[in-house]
Amino acid sequence: MLFTIENPLLIVLLGMLFVIGGIIGLRLHAFLALLIGAFAVAFITSSEAIIIYATGKGMGMEAAQNLADTKIGLRIANEFGRTCGKIGILIAMASIIGKCLLESGGAEKIVRACLKISGEKRAPITFLGSSFFIGIPVFFDTVFYLMVPLAKAMAMKIGKNYLLLILAITAGAAMSNSLVPPTPGPLFLIGELDIPIGLMMLGGIIVGIITIITGYAFAVWANKKWIIPLRDSIDAPLDHIKSLSTQDDRRLPSLWFSVSPILIPILLISIKAVADSFIDVKFHVSEGGPLYYLYSIIDFFGEKNIALVCGAIAALLLLVLHKKGDRKVIRDSVQTALMSAGIIILITSAGGAFGGMLQQTGISNKLSEMTSEYQMTLIPMAFLITAIVRTAQGSATVAMITASGILSGLATSQNLEFHQLYIGLAIGCGSKLIPWMNDSGFWIVCKMSNLTEKEALKTFSPTLTIMGITGLIVIIIGAKLFPLV
Repeated sequence: MLFTIENPLLIVLLGMLFVIGGIIGLRLHAFLALLIGAFAVAFITSSEAIIIYATGKGMGMEAAQNLADTKIGLRIANEFGRTCGKIGILIAMASIIGKCLLESGGAEKIVRACLKISGEKRAPITFLGSSFFIGIPVFFDTVFYLMVPLAKAMAMKIGKNYLLLILAITAGAAMSNSLVPPTPGPLFLIGELDIPIGLMMLGGIIVGIITIITGYAFAVWANKKWIIPLRDSIDAPLDHIKSLSTQDDRRLPSLWFSVSPILIPILLISIKAVADSFIDVKFHVSEGGPLYYLYSIIDFFGEKNIALVCGAIAALLLLVLHKKGDRKVIRDSVQTALMSAGIIILITSAGGAFGGMLQQTGISNKLSEMTSEYQMTLIPMAFLITAIVRTAQGSATVAMITASGILSGLATSQNLEFHQLYIGLAIGCGSKLIPWMNDSGFWIVCKMSNLTEKEALKTFSPTLTIMGITGLIVIIIGAKLFPLV
């Protein structure tokens, strides 16, 4: 390299400056700003830092050297493709589900059913609780994809509280995803820190419920301070949502059919999560037997991409039957959904490329060195390390994995005055700070809800940060009052 910087902290700061300055200062499209940030970080990262990062990930020296020798453009493209591979099909299928629910009147039917049960005043609380418990087995982004069309239909129905509904969804889903197994982050924690899965589930639910209450309180305040309207978008024009909201109830599809595109993927993913968590296939399911084939079916259809495809098929059937086979409407709906999804996929994948380049600077190793002699107690230390890693590179799961790697020896080898469950919960809460432009979830919330970047930074980011800090306080009190040892 012609010019490199050895200090990963400085590289991260410069990368953040490129992205934030590009979007807010120069008004660049988020896709371009993130790519420019990724190129800037990759350009000033030394080969030695990349080799240290790669060997720390378990690569051999030859593979690590090959990564360091790979051209910058190819390294960025690889990270871009890896992120796209994780979320591309999910976003496309979820976009189809959302568009079909809106076009068929299914979302309107669900909204009317919810209003009958909860009433207009309690609708945001219903969204909060639903997203929390749906988020236990389902990824945050999947929960948001599935529920955002319902939020748009609900906001049109009641004529207000669109921001509150969006923040309620994000608050519930975000906390359960970082605290309650069987989502990947908490599952990794229980293995690294030797925490019983049942105890982690119980502790995560208790802390999660308390934190989402504070998140909801902030959301109510933010909704009053910043009036953010339901905006026009390609996939959900306001005039169309309004016309659907005035339809006679008899012209809408049945409730069970309307909820099937959402329930099918949730049930499939949940069943697989339960099977994976509590069934040891090698020892309890003999190959070739009926249970083996049953598990194989569960394993196939419960994979998140397949599950979302099944939900999309159900949504298309809903639209086909409701529109009586009108091919033009069906074709236009799918095309519009995929156009909207394409923009989200590009931005999210660019965010993944930026985050990948930040990780290759060796930021995790640097943080490990800085905290090796940290004299604070383990719970706030776990929270702080996770928060720093999350803020630096964007991924909550990566932050949880990094922090547990740093602290697992301390958590399991010392004679703690409290159960290591509290360390795991602190790591989960620390992973909520601070979501910004290098977080794929930030862009998913931004683009699917039609919030601007500034609006998301003022509302979505503080909501998660407040919940994370609340969780830390609750965990410290819990460890003192109920040490569980």
